[in-house]
Amino acid sequence: MKFTHRFLIITAVFITCVITANVIAVKVISIGPLVLPAAIIIFPFSYIFGDVITEVYGYHRARQVIWLAYACNLLFVAFVWFAQIIPGADFWEGQQAYETILGVVPRMLLASFAGGIVGEFANSFVLSRMKVLTSGRWLWMRTIASTIVGQGLDTALFIIIAYYGSANFAPIMILYHWLAKTAIEALATPLTYFTVSRLKRKEKIDAYDEEVNYNPFSLTQEK
Repeated sequence: MKFTHRFLIITAVFITCVITANVIAVKVISIGPLVLPAAIIIFPFSYIFGDVITEVYGYHRARQVIWLAYACNLLFVAFVWFAQIIPGADFWEGQQAYETILGVVPRMLLASFAGGIVGEFANSFVLSRMKVLTSGRWLWMRTIASTIVGQGLDTALFIIIAYYGSANFAPIMILYHWLAKTAIEALATPLTYFTVSRLKRKEKIDAYDEEVNYNPFSLTQEK
């Protein structure tokens, strides 16, 4: 399959969501009684566009995009860290603010990458397998089910790795973060339907992963 401009746009948006979510996660917001990171607004959209890629182009392409996204994310983090350790100008007073917002915390970085990668691959796998098992029917059920699994693993891994053993850790955090992310994607189901149907029509493709290799580390498409 050639890389069409539509595929490249979806890929770019997916990568943007992944990187942006990590940057804005440092801000804490309130939604009713819940206190959540600002990334809660953006990060579910990476799953939405991940669903679109898997549904239209297949697991093989989704696997490539996921690894590309986190490679770009790692490169972004490296550049941010490099800028952080370079001595600032004598008159510049923003070092503390820079480190507060963009500073690299190894434990948080590990939590973000572990949760994100495992969650995205689980989401793509579940959606792909359910598509084959349902003969492509009930997209809404497949996207929500894959999100429940993917976001559940993502959220659990992130919070456990990032906060376990600290005063900020509370298992209930996993539940309400997971529910909030899943609810956002469920509400965005019409957007998913619109994007998927339009892409399938324009691209003239509707991938079914009947012979795909699901190993996330494999570079080959078939079993």
